[in-house]
Amino acid sequence: MSASAGDPHGRPSPPAPSTSSPEADAVASPLEAPDAETRRGRPVGARAWLLAGLRYALPTAVTIGGLVIMALGGENNLEGGAGVVSAGLAIYFVNWLFRIGVEGDLEREREDAARKYFDQHGRWPS
Repeated sequence: MSASAGDPHGRPSPPAPSTSSPEADAVASPLEAPDAETRRGRPVGARAWLLAGLRYALPTAVTIGGLVIMALGGENNLEGGAGVVSAGLAIYFVNWLFRIGVEGDLEREREDAARKYFDQHGRWPS
C-alpha cells in the first residue's frame, strides 16, 4: 500500500474547506431541511389534532370532571374529586416534561447536523 504524499502514515487527508459562496451553500444547510410530517418542527393535519387532544383536552377534561365530582357530591366525593383533579394535573405535567425532553433531543440533533455541515464546508451554517 502506498501512502499519500502529504501523510506518511497512509491516513486520508481531511476534506478541504469549501470555496463556494455562502449563497450557494445556503440551500444545503441541514438546519433548513423541512420534514414531511412537520411544518417548522410542528406536526400538521390529523396528527396535530391528536397531539393537542392528548396535551390539553384530556388533562382539561379529567380536571373538570374532578371539579364536577367535588361540586356535586358529599364528603367522600370531595376527596375522590380531589384525586381526579390531581390525576388531570399529573397528565398535563407528564406531557410537559416529555415535551421538554424531546425539545432537548431535537436541539442536540440540530447541533450535530450543524457540526457535520461545519466539517464539510468550513463554516457554521446560517
